[in-house]
Amino acid sequence: MEPVASGWWERLKARRLASTLLVAVTLAVGIGIGTVISYGVKAKGMNTADATQLSIPAPQELSSAFSRIAQQIEPTVVNINTESTIRPQPRRKRNAPRTPDGDDPFQDFFDRFFGSPQGPSDGQGGEGGQGGEGSGAVRERSLGSGVIVDPNGYIVTNAHVVERADRIKVRLPDDPPGTLHDAKVIGADRETDLAVIKIDVKRKLPVATLGNSDSMNVGDWVLAIGSPFGLEQTVTAGIVSAKGRNVVPQRQFQSFIQTDAAINPGNSGGPLVNMKGEVIGINTAIFTDSYGSQGVGFALPSKIVATVYNQLISADHRVARGSIGVDLTTRPNPALARLYGEGVTISNVRSGGPADQAGMKVGDTITAVDGKPIRTGDELVDEVSSRKPGAKAEITFLRNGQSQKASVTLADRARLFRERLGDDDEAPEATQPAEAKLGLSVHALTPELAGRLEVPVGKGVLVTEVRAGSFAEDVGVGRGDVILEINRQPVNSEDDFRKVQSQLGSGKDVVFLVRQGRGANAGTVFLAGTLP
Repeated sequence: MEPVASGWWERLKARRLASTLLVAVTLAVGIGIGTVISYGVKAKGMNTADATQLSIPAPQELSSAFSRIAQQIEPTVVNINTESTIRPQPRRKRNAPRTPDGDDPFQDFFDRFFGSPQGPSDGQGGEGGQGGEGSGAVRERSLGSGVIVDPNGYIVTNAHVVERADRIKVRLPDDPPGTLHDAKVIGADRETDLAVIKIDVKRKLPVATLGNSDSMNVGDWVLAIGSPFGLEQTVTAGIVSAKGRNVVPQRQFQSFIQTDAAINPGNSGGPLVNMKGEVIGINTAIFTDSYGSQGVGFALPSKIVATVYNQLISADHRVARGSIGVDLTTRPNPALARLYGEGVTISNVRSGGPADQAGMKVGDTITAVDGKPIRTGDELVDEVSSRKPGAKAEITFLRNGQSQKASVTLADRARLFRERLGDDDEAPEATQPAEAKLGLSVHALTPELAGRLEVPVGKGVLVTEVRAGSFAEDVGVGRGDVILEINRQPVNSEDDFRKVQSQLGSGKDVVFLVRQGRGANAGTVFLAGTLP
């Protein structure tokens, strides 16, 4: 039995050796084939000795840059709360004129961008409450943003954030919760939608650094910072998606930076910041069908902001722009140029305006201002508006192919184009009421207005403005109220009001007899307090 067992074992070992050799040979053949194929492909490719290997930055590098900039600029960005009294508006007469696109193209623009100002000015709805019993008024609150540009409390924001506000409150980032500072409007410019407000604090405030918007290019990274929907210190990132966007009808001075950084209602007045932490724009508007961000936002360039700001903080707190008093087509038109000549052709001359007085006519084509060539309407407007009213300018123009010159004394653009700029204050400058110790302004009631307010003709004066934080506001007087008496003395004219007011002093009791509201909600109430 021993020889048989031994032979079987020898055969088994021989078979195992054969199998192992077969596997080894198969692997060797496979490796060889792979090597040949790989070598063949490589041999057929190009020489890559000059190729540089790709590298990527550390994943935290970009985000840390955003974080650094946000930490730098956030202490200078404030939340702005405004409170307004909205009165019932008289219905439009059946045959009252309206523009093809509505009452006011500029208003339609902001209705589309940020909601109607009949609601809160920056698209914030549902936060207001009813006024006093029988007042017929609605107290509405809205939210916006601003950026501190001076350590003494001067803040840049949008005009539409603070216009028509009865009270403006500012919340600083480093203040305890619930701390609000009263703010006053230093000046506002409707044409650029910019305003300067000021708060009084007992310390120097951190300020933002202004950058040069001209240095920005399409594709550059930017951050938008503000209080969208009241969510303070919100930072969004995007790029500059376009420059020089003119999106507001009849607004010559709003050439926007377009960005896809998310901008929403409440961001208005907040800064658009470059990667150096510099403010290169003030967020102003968005294109939207839902009052939310759809990736197209607009910021007013810092170059315009600086120019307007410097004029608003001057002695008269307004932007004065020169004008020659003509209407024109801002976009070049080849057919027009071929017929009337290269330049800017006048389509209308304002009667009695500077151009009219200088003998210029419809069809004249302006080619230069003080020798500086003019090719487009925007160039003409920029050149003329940069000069002060009262300055003289030599206008070169073509008439019937012949070059002529005219010396023109520039007028104030705001007054010359009052109706276009949406200024509904038609009263002569000399009759403008001034705020005084009571903190309100009044106008005499016209018979038509007295009828609308259901007040006897010749009785009372209309409250047109109430200063935020004033005595009048504290006792409950609101814009649109009709003051009938003060301290038992009838007030039926502006002279009556000034006379009574002059008799008042600190510590004196003041009792107003006021008619508030209209129709079924109208009522006469006493409002009283002691002058501080």
